[in-house]
Amino acid sequence: MNLNELKNDWIKEFPSPMIIAGPCSAESESQMLETAKRLKESGAEISAFRAGIWKPRTKPNGFEGVGVIGLNWLKKVKEEYGFKTATEVANAHHVFAALEADVDILWIGARSTVNPFTVQEIAQALRGTNKPVLVKNPVNPDLALWIGALERLLGQGVENLGAIHRGFSTYQKTKYRNIPNWQIALDFKNQFPNIPLFIDPSHICGNRTGLAGVAQEAFNVGYQGAIIESHCDPDNAWSDASQQITPEVLAAMINNLQMRNSDISGYEDEMGKHRTLISDMDFQLIELLSQRMKISEKIGTLKKENNIAIFQPERWKIITEYANQKASETGMSQDFIEKVFKAIHEESIEVQNHIMIDK
Repeated sequence: MNLNELKNDWIKEFPSPMIIAGPCSAESESQMLETAKRLKESGAEISAFRAGIWKPRTKPNGFEGVGVIGLNWLKKVKEEYGFKTATEVANAHHVFAALEADVDILWIGARSTVNPFTVQEIAQALRGTNKPVLVKNPVNPDLALWIGALERLLGQGVENLGAIHRGFSTYQKTKYRNIPNWQIALDFKNQFPNIPLFIDPSHICGNRTGLAGVAQEAFNVGYQGAIIESHCDPDNAWSDASQQITPEVLAAMINNLQMRNSDISGYEDEMGKHRTLISDMDFQLIELLSQRMKISEKIGTLKKENNIAIFQPERWKIITEYANQKASETGMSQDFIEKVFKAIHEESIEVQNHIMIDK
């Protein structure tokens, strides 16, 4: 069996969208029960209560989770409020403890997904389980690693699978804690439309203000659920305080989210006309880019013949300034135009490099 053959009927047991919510970390029994109580009373339609029992941290000596005792608090949440429960596992010990505590949904975190040895250890510990196992994308933008982690789980007979898009690390300063890099997630969704895809706006944003917008963007492109951090006292949370929201704020947010219909029946003709126009324009863009690269080849030959460096900072400055100006004039996103021109410039550098080293 391969990933495309999975039916993943497990998600049909939950409301749509499937929302997994709760505190970033389990801190105390009272904190867990208070958060669950308020989630219940707020009317937030959540499918499972989440809490981090073990917390991998970037540096030592930070709060790394309460450990196994927190699993007992998850049990109490289930007993008193009827929520299914969910937590992250990062090694075989975590898996065995979580299974013994009958946690309903498990996920593998981004720091674990990046390491095939760790994923294999977890997969073997989970061998044959029928519990849903979700896999977060790796911290680095590597689609193959993400897919590989799911394949390792399937190789151990774990068939109830899902994926979580939590964004990707970057050294650049952006409005996101972890940039979404939507195209990677959409490439995943395109290859495996049968695997439920969840959005994790908490880790993408790293703050409270952007959560609803990121979640809605995900639902706009067909995601089936979200995993969102909610805490009874977010300002005093022991981890990731700035990205957690109260149960009441979460309830209002969920109520305002809109799921989109993937069925285009009745709109095929009108949609088809627009898509035909887009296809024509796309072909024109490809032709223009081809012509541009041929001119880059001629410039590369001139540089080689006259021993001139490929990269010319002043020329690149002129190009970027002009691109930003045109973006502003046409009402287009400057970020988008900058990405397009960077990609074109990188390819142009590559073309000229080939000419330089060609003997």
